[in-house]
Amino acid sequence: MIGFIFVLLLAIFSTILSEFSFFKDLGISAMIIGILLGILYANTIKQYFPTYLQSGIIFCTKTILRIGIVLYGFRLTFQNLQDVGIYGVLVAFLMLASTFLIGYIFGIKVLKLDREITILTSAGSAICGAAAVLASESVLKCEAYKSAIAVSSVVVFGTIAMFLYPFLYKLGFIDLSVQNMGIYIGATLHEVAHVVGSSNVLGEEASSNAVIVKMIRVMMLAPFLILLSIWILKTSISKTNSEKSKITIPWFAVFFIFVVAFNSFDLLASEIVVSINYLDNFALTMAMTALGMETSFSKFKNVGLKPIYLSLVLFTWLIFGGYFIVQFLFV
Repeated sequence: MIGFIFVLLLAIFSTILSEFSFFKDLGISAMIIGILLGILYANTIKQYFPTYLQSGIIFCTKTILRIGIVLYGFRLTFQNLQDVGIYGVLVAFLMLASTFLIGYIFGIKVLKLDREITILTSAGSAICGAAAVLASESVLKCEAYKSAIAVSSVVVFGTIAMFLYPFLYKLGFIDLSVQNMGIYIGATLHEVAHVVGSSNVLGEEASSNAVIVKMIRVMMLAPFLILLSIWILKTSISKTNSEKSKITIPWFAVFFIFVVAFNSFDLLASEIVVSINYLDNFALTMAMTALGMETSFSKFKNVGLKPIYLSLVLFTWLIFGGYFIVQFLFV
């Protein structure tokens, strides 16, 4: 319980810091601040704190995380699919699938990177940044530091892209209409915050399309997690020949879909949905903070710069691959 309160206080502090214009202008959310504070704690003063804090911290990395992912569904409705049409949905799907596959193949075959770090980094780039990394971590059940590495590398390139896209567009290097530029941003930027920050600069029409396409990518998180769970089972080796593995259904992903379906009926007042989304942001901030508190720099030594190389390759694919896919589908 004390560990939970400790995480709660750090998450509150992270939320307060995120409201400062310095962090807002950079698109740095409370979740990112939370994981940074958690890592700072883990690598400086953690040794001076009692071990019984761990149970509360682990509770936040598991239970609070799953609650946060489920509540994320209140940001979406199935009507979002209609708003950008079949081609908008197709762009979102193609970018998700291609980014993850390229990331997995390049990370495993070329970089010889740890499989779990590869999956987490590829999922974060392909779907919705830190939230996708956290959700995938719940399926993989890997060590906390691997998620921290994936989040860090994904956030760095997502932040760069947030400033780069509007800059290149205004210079005339990106030959897309305002509407299609919004689709391009939503299909290729990492975090929801990055999409909002980048598209708002280009006006309401671009921003609307960008957010809708991004939400479609987020909506694909649930089926992705279910497929990931099945794939992990099929590609894992049982400890004994007699052991019969079972598919572990990520129920929080199923509940996520139910929440999206419920939200599609517009049964709750908008003020209530806004409050739920604020609560969800805070729950995810707690989960990220707790994740950071379980991350020691000593575990990074054997990994080196490979996750950065992987994120750079995916960043490059998102920019150029996304541009050509949008151009091809929306000519």
